[in-house]
Amino acid sequence: MKTALLVIDIQQALVDAHPAHSDAFLLNVDLLIHAAHNAGKEVIYVRHDGGAGDELEVNTPGWQLYRTLSPKPDEHIFEKRYASAFKETGLKDYLRSCDVRRLVICGMQTEYCIDTSIKAAFEHGFSVVVPSGATATYANPFLSGERLVSYYENMIWHEPLAKVLPMDQALALLGE
Repeated sequence: MKTALLVIDIQQALVDAHPAHSDAFLLNVDLLIHAAHNAGKEVIYVRHDGGAGDELEVNTPGWQLYRTLSPKPDEHIFEKRYASAFKETGLKDYLRSCDVRRLVICGMQTEYCIDTSIKAAFEHGFSVVVPSGATATYANPFLSGERLVSYYENMIWHEPLAKVLPMDQALALLGE
């Protein structure tokens, strides 16, 4: 089954706002990207446009991919305006044209764009893998960022919707 790594919304303003476990999260994303590159798997980036005046407004410093991410010249960056990486982006058609059937998904924010994109990927017929510790978010009035990530990994994203794997298993899957 052809697999691609989907890196969603890891943008300067979001990382600068210090999501929970940001250092471990960024390390995990870096490990995933390197594993995908080493195995010849495609890495696809998605970047959110929050509109005029937003911290993620197009062409502002906050909108840029986080400074440690450096897509290769032949890697695609899809721009989005909605929580879903699939809504009006052309991503689904691109993946189908490349015969990608499985997506390993990482990025920000766990309970918004990651959750929506996982559910949309499932609805579009993709097999979805979420590496544990490869999504990040912030505390809210009800839960810490750590608890939100744990809640989604352990209570929401389970088969058939997605398969949450420990990082070592996700890295091995990308290496296949």
